[in-house]
Amino acid sequence: MSRLAPLAALLAAALAAPALHAQLAVRGETVYPVSGAPIRDGVVLVRGGKIERVGPASQVAVPAGWRVLTAKVVTPGLVDAHSVVGLAGMLGQGDDQDQLDRTDAVQPELRAVDAYNASDPLVAWLRGLGVTTVHTGHGPGALASGQTMVVKTRGDHVGDAMVDSATMVAFTLGRSVQGNFRTPGTRARGVSMLRTEFLKAREYERKLKAPGTPPARDLKMEALLEVLSGRRPALFTAQQAPEILAALRLAREFGFRLVLDGAAEAYLVADEIRAAGVPVILHPTMVRTNGETENASLETAKLLRDAGIPVALQSGFEGYVPKTRVVLFEAAVAAANGLGPDGALRAVTLDAARAIGMERRVGSLEPGKDADLALFDGDPFEFTSHVCGVVIEGAVVSDQCR
Repeated sequence: MSRLAPLAALLAAALAAPALHAQLAVRGETVYPVSGAPIRDGVVLVRGGKIERVGPASQVAVPAGWRVLTAKVVTPGLVDAHSVVGLAGMLGQGDDQDQLDRTDAVQPELRAVDAYNASDPLVAWLRGLGVTTVHTGHGPGALASGQTMVVKTRGDHVGDAMVDSATMVAFTLGRSVQGNFRTPGTRARGVSMLRTEFLKAREYERKLKAPGTPPARDLKMEALLEVLSGRRPALFTAQQAPEILAALRLAREFGFRLVLDGAAEAYLVADEIRAAGVPVILHPTMVRTNGETENASLETAKLLRDAGIPVALQSGFEGYVPKTRVVLFEAAVAAANGLGPDGALRAVTLDAARAIGMERRVGSLEPGKDADLALFDGDPFEFTSHVCGVVIEGAVVSDQCR
């Protein structure tokens, strides 16, 4: 029996190989590469989990024996530029709500990878609606809530889903922090607390480099140094103009890379954002306009794009079940309010991938990129259309119309 075991293992691997490295052709009446012009009667060839070739059917022949999927419209798999999915679950119960720890207002050392639940039904729900890549992690509401991550919406555990285990560090300025913690009580206090922590991190770095015995490891300081060194961007949720400007000042003062998140009043300070060269991951276009977001506008995505500011859309975070939305619907609302279909598709594909540093792998249909695709039975932004197929790295993960 022992001699047969290795043979059995090899046979099992051989049988599994076609499923892992499927040869797949996806044909669409219209294929949107996003990186180029739409292709009528287009074909996407997939081999080994990567896109091999994209072009019109008249120029791209489907090899014999390959599996073929067809659709009215084919797009890249959707990229959700910021979510809490996997930490905040579908049921909204205490045991599936890890998106925010309220024991301390400053916890940049918390890692999303330590809490992500790949098998939560909410992950599957997003996958069925064409979302293949998600930048997720600790939600807004703390001055520093933790480290984010990038995952594919697949697998039963975090290892299956992982793309990047530590992408950004999430910060928040504004009233939501004041509502979750006793301190800070004001805007100025919140900015002052963060400035103090950044200065502590600089001092920690000085001690690390100084001769003699190094200081004891400090996970909080290490996480902040990743930001201050430029190795990891700071994701600042800032809805109102004063908080947005404060985040820009902190970035200038300490020299870190900044990505603005939420930014409901970004259109009021568009000149300052453009001058800073900062991308914006907009809060959902269907956000409830009260409190910090009372001045949110459905036209913000258009206004920022017209101002020359890189814009991506996100499913966001809401305080009620299921805590996240679907970027496909967010993009449809933005398209109808000035962004247009092409701009809206970019905001949840290539532009979203660029905002999270993943444009070399996802966001467009180009040879060499991950074979992530969404198949539609009509216009993706029409309410009556459905997602009828989803492919992640060459594997068909959904083939039911949703």
